[in-house]
Amino acid sequence: MDPYARADALVRTTLSLADASLRVSYVVDVARTWDVETFARTLDVVCERAEQAEAAAREALLAVVGALNSEAMQTTVQRLREQAVGESLLALERLVRAPFRSARSSDSTKPERPVDSGQGRALTLGERKSLARRPDRQTMERLMADPHPDVIRRLLHNSRITEDDVVRLAAKRPGRGDVLAEIARCTKWAHHPRVRMAVVMNPATPPEIAARTAGLLLRPELHLVVRSPGVPASIRAVCLEHLERRPPTEGHDNGAVH
Repeated sequence: MDPYARADALVRTTLSLADASLRVSYVVDVARTWDVETFARTLDVVCERAEQAEAAAREALLAVVGALNSEAMQTTVQRLREQAVGESLLALERLVRAPFRSARSSDSTKPERPVDSGQGRALTLGERKSLARRPDRQTMERLMADPHPDVIRRLLHNSRITEDDVVRLAAKRPGRGDVLAEIARCTKWAHHPRVRMAVVMNPATPPEIAARTAGLLLRPELHLVVRSPGVPASIRAVCLEHLERRPPTEGHDNGAVH
């Protein structure tokens, strides 16, 4: 089966799954089952089609990016990166690139204030993780400032958290790379355009995650990133490459994104 037929099959099977988490799990399973050469060539076709705004490929790419953002996939991503460079799979290379991380984009080193129990002592990590699951708005607001990714991971799955909350968390300056990585890995929120934009625009986002997420942006969103001096130059460069390959859109490029 050639890469184009495999890409068709990968997209079709991925989109046959209704749940976003199941789609990500399927792509992870494919990555573990297929040899890296086959997987890389297939993903390159999917990426090329997504860059040309093919709807099905773009939707499947959401699951691909979710899978590649997983911590367990770091070795696979590195192998894909090497394969993309070795075979000149340019569309895939843009997706798995590891951009240079400047000192300006490093995590916040400012000590975070411990979350207070209300009884004159700081809460332990275990207590904060437990509280993050409770549907208590006041507690959630306090935990939004928690620096530990385990707390944020649980908070992101709280039934009371809203898209506005997640966008505010992703847009926080100075940001924390491990917290932003958790947001990018959360299938519940990572597919929301506003959340994606906040992740890409935050200079503290790990550059490889920002670059992969940038591959999901629409033309008007790419314009915003390219024009933003607060975004690291390496990420703006990736977005410019994507922008050059996006087909023209009707109306104005800087119009509203839905």
